[in-house]
Amino acid sequence: MARCIALDIDCAQACRLAAGFMARDSEMAAYFCKFCEEMCEACGEECARHAHGHCQECALACRRCAEECRRMAVKMPGARAAQAASPSH
Repeated sequence: MARCIALDIDCAQACRLAAGFMARDSEMAAYFCKFCEEMCEACGEECARHAHGHCQECALACRRCAEECRRMAVKMPGARAAQAASPSH
């Protein structure tokens, strides 16, 4: 469970960071939305491995957050550059 808890904390921090960049309409917001998406995906995958009800709820919330981050990443300033810098491209 230690990795799960650590990823939960990291994910929450990534979400706060991305929200701040979006609130400022920063030209770097898309990069942080993409980073937040990746953190939420990793957290959701880890939480889904555990049978506890709260872990399953966390996994679902993380997956929803990842989807929203994916949507925001393409709408924010710098979106094209963030997609080009993504490891999957």
